[in-house]
Amino acid sequence: MPDRTHHVVHRVSRGTLSVTLVLALAGMMFVANARLARGTDERHPQNLADLAAVEESRVARLQGEVGTLRTEVDRLTEEQARLTGLQIGSPGSGYDVASGMVGVTGPGITVSMTDAPADSQNLPNVRPDDLVVHQQDLQAVVNALWAGGAEAMSLMDQRVISTSAFQCIGNVLSLHGRRYSPPFVVRAVGDPKKLRAALAASPAVQIYLQWVDAVGLGWSVTTAQDPLNLPAYEGITELKYAQVPHGVEVLPGLAAATSGSGS
Repeated sequence: MPDRTHHVVHRVSRGTLSVTLVLALAGMMFVANARLARGTDERHPQNLADLAAVEESRVARLQGEVGTLRTEVDRLTEEQARLTGLQIGSPGSGYDVASGMVGVTGPGITVSMTDAPADSQNLPNVRPDDLVVHQQDLQAVVNALWAGGAEAMSLMDQRVISTSAFQCIGNVLSLHGRRYSPPFVVRAVGDPKKLRAALAASPAVQIYLQWVDAVGLGWSVTTAQDPLNLPAYEGITELKYAQVPHGVEVLPGLAAATSGSGS
């Protein structure tokens, strides 16, 4: 009969080696997964507030890249036009300002709005909803300033143009992918007297001022002692769904300024 002792030992040794390899590979996989999980935790926050902060930072970075690329596109366009002898016309400085393509410096006013103090919740017949600045309050101020002849405007640190849209969720303002907490600051370049008069004439602003008196909502209007410096708009200007109705003039009132600048 053949000697089975050597065969059994050989089988046991091979099985032991296989188990050892499996355990070693499993250990390596556990270590790799742990490192990957740790790296994932570092890149992707596990709570909503941190996730929002990361996304806001990413939006700000991408907007900066968009601004850089837009500048490069303008430079290359001008260079190509120069080499080919083409003349690229401009609709005028008025359109550049209204579209937010350029930064603006000039006289104007600053409007600041903020939530009511915490002790206002002890007032009778007052709801928490009455103590915060709402989206319609900001819209009332922005619309009144446009109506008052504002040439350019910014909300917080961003330029506001005709296609800008903002939203308030609770007392948090969302504008162009970024979030802000009160106080909310609106800066408008234009004739300070006309801008102030437009605020005083706005029924919606007057309703807000009633709540300022009732619950202590924050409100201040100051005339800039030095010229205001508003940045250029850095967002996307292309419209995906809206279009100008037939027969409607775009940016009315700028035709005279355009013809004047070209003469």
